[in-house]
Amino acid sequence: MSTAPHRIDKLVVIGVGLIGGSFALAQKAAGCTGTVVGVGRGRMNLEEALNLGIIDRFVPLDGDWAAEVTGADFVLVAAPVAQYPALLRTMAPHLGPHTIVTDAGSTKQDAIAAARETLGAALPRFVPGHPIAGTEQSGAAAAFSTLYADRSVVLTPLPETDPLAIATVAAAWQTCGARVRTLDALAHDRIFAAVSHLPHLLAFALVDELAARPDAEDLFRFAASGFRDFTRIAASSPEMWRDIALANRAALLAEIAAFRAQLDRVAAMVETGDGAALEAVFAHARAARRGWASQRNAAGNPVPADGPREPQQD
Repeated sequence: MSTAPHRIDKLVVIGVGLIGGSFALAQKAAGCTGTVVGVGRGRMNLEEALNLGIIDRFVPLDGDWAAEVTGADFVLVAAPVAQYPALLRTMAPHLGPHTIVTDAGSTKQDAIAAARETLGAALPRFVPGHPIAGTEQSGAAAAFSTLYADRSVVLTPLPETDPLAIATVAAAWQTCGARVRTLDALAHDRIFAAVSHLPHLLAFALVDELAARPDAEDLFRFAASGFRDFTRIAASSPEMWRDIALANRAALLAEIAAFRAQLDRVAAMVETGDGAALEAVFAHARAARRGWASQRNAAGNPVPADGPREPQQD
């Protein structure tokens, strides 16, 4: 696919937070967009996005926002995935014959199902996508133009998706500095249930359990870098991760069951004092983790020895 700069004369971003806002900033930084219109639920967040120069104007979701889709070249849906059916249904009658729609959701089978149900003749111009980037921060103020630099973006096009729409969405993400990959939607949801959705669920669950204890204040007072690194993602948006967990529930439940079995296995080693077996698990995990980090380093995405380092806001 071409990496040549493209031009989006009118970009509509639905959900001007970290993901949508960073996409808009990257397009502006590259000089590849004209007018950026922000759409969202929170007027305060939209006003902040306007003041920060992320968008040029905005329409709240309780206003006539769908009219802005008419004449748009490109629509990015970066809202929580549970909102997709209503959003796509509302915009469908207003989509122009050349308007391309994509999304940034972490689950793809539900996004495709919503698009099939609502978009009608515009379905071939819908390109499901998932940028593999982010921080635990949210809102327009968290957005920065280099969020997607050297990160992967996965596209999961439908069999009937227009090749030109795929190429256009790929070029837009490449303008952000991202590497574009393609996956089947089912494979995407299975993979990310294991390496993204389960870790988030575990982090939330651990912090919630500790916070409910009578001695929670002491626990958190003495928690250090290991706790920080493992639970950093528990500071993410509860609404977004609620929607992701429910949208990908079948794959996530399978991963929870597999992890529960592993926990039971490790617990038995601890209970019986089987140090050799426990060390073997730890050694295998360390080798796998180091191999993964080495691959990321080779690809230009280093993993610091002291844990994940968050990108800084521009």
